[in-house]
Amino acid sequence: MTADPQLRVAFAGAPGSFAEDAVLAAYPRAQALPVPMFADVVAAVEAGTVAAGVVPIENVVGGGVHEVYDLLLDTEAGVVGEVIVPVRLCLAALPGERLDTIERVYSHIQALTQAERYLRSRGWTLLAATNTAGAGRTIKERAERGSAAVLSPRAAEIHGLEVLAADIQTERRNRTRFLVLAMAGTRGLPRPATADPDGSRRSALAFSVRNEPGTLVRALGVIAEHAINMTKLESRPSREGSWEYVFWVDLDADVCDASAGGAAFLTDLRSVCVWVRVMGCYPRCVEPAPTEP
Repeated sequence: MTADPQLRVAFAGAPGSFAEDAVLAAYPRAQALPVPMFADVVAAVEAGTVAAGVVPIENVVGGGVHEVYDLLLDTEAGVVGEVIVPVRLCLAALPGERLDTIERVYSHIQALTQAERYLRSRGWTLLAATNTAGAGRTIKERAERGSAAVLSPRAAEIHGLEVLAADIQTERRNRTRFLVLAMAGTRGLPRPATADPDGSRRSALAFSVRNEPGTLVRALGVIAEHAINMTKLESRPSREGSWEYVFWVDLDADVCDASAGGAAFLTDLRSVCVWVRVMGCYPRCVEPAPTEP
């Protein structure tokens, strides 16, 4: 399939990363643009040099990606879609290496956590890298003997590494959820290919409550009173005061749709919160079937 040069979508990492998999799952014709860091993805979206960006938000094993939660609170970019990517990890090294010649293993901290049971059984030194595919690329570029990377089989092939051990992830049904970010009014951005065809939608909200007994319970009570299913609750430290927190919730509802009761819900929620911000209302994705080894 020929890439559309007008549909540039940024991701953090190197070619072959799971973030690139997320881009191509959501937009098969996209020109996937690698950038170094999550902050660079957000900056590219804000600057308009890309139509959209993809960032990981949570993993089945590793939990939430806190850096991304914090970045989203500081940007005007909104959430316009989600993608869930199955995660299969392998251990790969330069051709000619063997398991008993490996001394060091590089990968993103999340991937090291996701393969911890296997990695700890070997006694190797584990070293954090910026991303999974980048760890493999670095070993190849440095011709670094005695080192291996934890990454996807596709990334290992792209960067010329040989797989020493396949499917080393602890959780066989491991997967990562990514968010698609775009600025309001972005033109030419199609509906993600991963969107559920039944039209179901989700919303992401952030809010803060007073540091008083019962305030969080009242906020969650509003969600319950409107019969909305909450699929995620995450807290992050607030930058406005010590021991103050911002709460992030994912809801199985489109709170941006006034005709579906969204306006009434937001009015009620704001009445018990210090502030409320709608991060985005977007199509719920179809979760792929787990890829079993």
